[in-house]
Amino acid sequence: MKKQFVISVIVMFLVSMALGFAVHAVLLKDDYLNIPALMRKEADARRHFPAMILAHVFLAIGVTAIYRRGREAGKGTAGQGVRFGILLALYSTIPMYLIYYAVQPMPLNLVEKQLVFDSIATVILGIVVAALNCQPVETAGAAAI
Repeated sequence: MKKQFVISVIVMFLVSMALGFAVHAVLLKDDYLNIPALMRKEADARRHFPAMILAHVFLAIGVTAIYRRGREAGKGTAGQGVRFGILLALYSTIPMYLIYYAVQPMPLNLVEKQLVFDSIATVILGIVVAALNCQPVETAGAAAI
């Protein structure tokens, strides 16, 4: 595995965890407190935290690998990062919350906030992964991972 890939995965894990904390433990904390029947109690959430870590590890690996395969030579890093983040939000973030809304009794105002905040966080992830993997595609070679 290439050093740049590993560094990107580590940084993406940290950024993803930090953005998740900012969105869900800070910005949406009060909203979640208003729906206690749908949320785990604090002690139960702590017991399940390893699953959260694992999810962010998979996210970091996947985002890094997909970005490295799809980056385009001669295109600006910031633009590619924003585009990638928007596409990730369209593929994953937005459908996920709409599906949750369809099957769980989530308040619409909370879902709207989740859609906005997590879509912004996903675009930030796109920008960060692009910055971490900005070498020209020609030098990256066919095996980008």
